[in-house]
Amino acid sequence: MIDLYTSSTPNGWKVAIALEELELPYQTHVLVLSKGGQHEDWFKKLNPNSRIPVIVDRAADDLTIFESGAILIYLAEKSGRLMPTDVKGRMAVMQWLMFQMSAIGPMQGQAVSFERYFPEDVPAARKRYHNETRRLYQVLDGHLADNQWLAGDYSIADIANWSWLRSHKWARVPTDGLEHLERWMAAVAARPGSQRGVLVPPSPGKAELVAKGGAQIVTT
Repeated sequence: MIDLYTSSTPNGWKVAIALEELELPYQTHVLVLSKGGQHEDWFKKLNPNSRIPVIVDRAADDLTIFESGAILIYLAEKSGRLMPTDVKGRMAVMQWLMFQMSAIGPMQGQAVSFERYFPEDVPAARKRYHNETRRLYQVLDGHLADNQWLAGDYSIADIANWSWLRSHKWARVPTDGLEHLERWMAAVAARPGSQRGVLVPPSPGKAELVAKGGAQIVTT
């Protein structure tokens, strides 16, 4: 059994989708970020950086892993799926996973911050992060013009990037005119694992939520 500590964010969805795709047994522990659950001492013992997601693999001597990219690699290697074992294939997946971690995530995250949450309007910052996020979308679109998936077969690279791209409207960055990107987005969205994973944690009323300090343990 894997314990998943998460919340409804792109990085949280990445791991939930992977767990659903791989059909690995797990229990969800929902961090209430608005209440600062991620900063409580018990959670900081799991991740000193106070960020979700975190997994604890009970079947592997309570192995604890934070950082969503590291978790995806671990789950793929544990199951022998969603990432090739040959060097060329593995590196193809890894580079597009790192593309999300180092580019899509930070740039789109800043776009959201300046569009939605920053206490004052900073047009230059909004323009910079909007334009750079759109440029990164164009990079993906160009690659997908000749590829069904980002790295050979469907992989953790697709999961990681799609988990961020699916909320592009929240960042106010359009995908208009990027037909290959939109084709790929629709294909990932149609997968049952994606459809289940984005509901983790579930909407209110879909599960019994048991309070545990700043977290909630979801039992279905």
